[in-house]
Amino acid sequence: MKSAYCVPVLMYHHVSPTAGMITTSPRNFERQIAGYAKDGYRSLTAEEFAGFLAGKPVPEKSILITFDDGYLDNWVYAHPVLKKYGMHAVLFLVTGIIGEGPVRPINGEAVPLPEIVEHKQSKVLVAAGNTDPVMLRWSEVHAMREAGTFEFHSHTHTHTRWDLTTPDRDECLRLMRKELADSRATLEEKLGSVSDHFCWPQGYFADDYIELARQAGFKYLHTTLAHGQNLKGGDPACIYRFAVRNRGYAWLWQRTHLAAHPVIGPLYNRWKSWKKSMRKKV
Repeated sequence: MKSAYCVPVLMYHHVSPTAGMITTSPRNFERQIAGYAKDGYRSLTAEEFAGFLAGKPVPEKSILITFDDGYLDNWVYAHPVLKKYGMHAVLFLVTGIIGEGPVRPINGEAVPLPEIVEHKQSKVLVAAGNTDPVMLRWSEVHAMREAGTFEFHSHTHTHTRWDLTTPDRDECLRLMRKELADSRATLEEKLGSVSDHFCWPQGYFADDYIELARQAGFKYLHTTLAHGQNLKGGDPACIYRFAVRNRGYAWLWQRTHLAAHPVIGPLYNRWKSWKKSMRKKV
């Protein structure tokens, strides 16, 4: 088996027929996952991805599919597609806003589906404490886990950007330390275990945040930085992920190859980073 040189990590949030920010339509999501399955891609588990970073071989066509936050539409629309094509994803949960109650219908069942709101409205509802119409329930988390379509890891307990809301850095670090502890405790209580994978809220991190995460027992730290490569022997404290657009498989195939290619990939990443730096100067 030829081993992967680089494992691209995909970042999703919503899979929903309601258009909006950071949202992929169910049609395009199925086109993307079906395309990967047809082309022989392997969607790794977090443990397999960690093994790759440590030097263990994985199939050449390997990817890591990740979702952030834990929205209801991940159960209603993403879960049945992953199950249909035998693919696997990693979901970083905001543990403090996952609800209780029975599982709700999923796409493909002959019953009415829950109404799915777009991203901006979902943020309004969550801020008002009305999380159930927006977020997963623990029963759905368990069902997805048992089906093998998703595994679950920490994305903090409340998804609060304490660096933006707390001027005093020591207080900010205290609150972030509590976020990490509360998230770990909740995952332990609800799922019976907690991993050493963690995803930063809104992608923000600094050196002192990284140290906090390590002290809390997290080793594999997932960012929103897109323009870098996840290679054997790479830094587990800086895992690169690129956002998946609401397009078909042809675009995603091209983006995956740009992310993974040993020569074109670094050139593409430098070009994109240069373009980003130029925009900041304007």
